[in-house]
Amino acid sequence: MTTVSLQFALNRGEQQLWAGMPRQGLVLRPSDAFMIPFSLMWAGFAVFWELSVVSSGAPGFFVLWGIPFVLVGLYITIGRFFVDARRRARTSYAITSERVIINSGVFSPVTKSLDLRTLSDVTLQERPDGTGTITFGAQHPFAAMYAGTSWPGMPQTPSFEMIPDARRVYGILREAQRAPASRAV
Repeated sequence: MTTVSLQFALNRGEQQLWAGMPRQGLVLRPSDAFMIPFSLMWAGFAVFWELSVVSSGAPGFFVLWGIPFVLVGLYITIGRFFVDARRRARTSYAITSERVIINSGVFSPVTKSLDLRTLSDVTLQERPDGTGTITFGAQHPFAAMYAGTSWPGMPQTPSFEMIPDARRVYGILREAQRAPASRAV
């Protein structure tokens, strides 16, 4: 899937140079080498705690206390994969003659627009199969540890994530940055 026909609201005189979407479906990431064992330990302990409290006849406060931990355990063990897949299914990208556009959102659409002329830290991470991620801006120091997870309040660096033919898209972006700025009348 190297060419995608997507419609974006463009400014007068602005031209769409490329449009695409991230890889679809459930995906395992390198960060899952850490997250899967951690999530299994968290969920396992939370379920053990909850079952122990319920079977021992402890006061209701202790039963209620364990429920959020079980729910977080379910999310980080299983739910995060489905939330990530839904987010990517509702994500589209574009490069225009003036900007980079990222449409995304798990529940409601959010559009992020970055001016090509002010993009400074653009990074290409490419896999052997040609897919990759183009990141716009400096990444958080621990970004690799939580890549692909969506926690409220977690810093998210704008990026074209898991796109096919990433090197070609990176070339289109760099060429658009070098082109003279178009001025609409």
